[in-house]
Amino acid sequence: MKTRIKICGITRVEDALAAAHAGADALGLVFYEQSPRAVDIATAQEIVARVPAFVSVVGLFVNPDDARVREVVTRVRLDLLQFHGDESPEFCDRFAIRWIKAVRVQSRHDIEDAMARYADAAGLLVDAYDPHLYGGTGKEFDWTLIPRQRPLPLILAGGLQPANVARAVARVKPWAVDVSGGVEVAKGLKDRLKITEFINEVHRVDQTD
Repeated sequence: MKTRIKICGITRVEDALAAAHAGADALGLVFYEQSPRAVDIATAQEIVARVPAFVSVVGLFVNPDDARVREVVTRVRLDLLQFHGDESPEFCDRFAIRWIKAVRVQSRHDIEDAMARYADAAGLLVDAYDPHLYGGTGKEFDWTLIPRQRPLPLILAGGLQPANVARAVARVKPWAVDVSGGVEVAKGLKDRLKITEFINEVHRVDQTD
């Protein structure tokens, strides 16, 4: 099975193009003002206008209000929404756009409960837990907590980088992997070589399975 790859926290057109040309399946734009990787609507529009065909654009939100999401989806062409906070299933489902839900993992129960509660999601993203951060921790979590039975496509995040993503894919066998800080030279600024190495490592494992 092909492991899908999302490069998140894109803030520049050149980074979006580098990721797309290296083989990324999806790009993530962060609409969470407290994130160092946040983009405003004008920047997001500029990036989206340059994304080539068959590369999805995902808009990431953390505990937004209804008006904020509607403003963004009206003005920016998004293929998928990603909710990374404490949003309810009912809230996630309001916007007539497919969505994924992120969960910060402390126990196997966190994943199993989210799989059941967010059953209408297009996928469940599992990330490292930090009491003060909604993602972007740069930390791995215990992958043995991930159940084998997965009613939803599982997207693995949390501390991934070129040096460990092959091991992650081989062990977890996720539907997709999601990386941000692991392919950066500074927060919000991607490194073309790291992106290419990361994607090549994922493809290398796929080809040997």
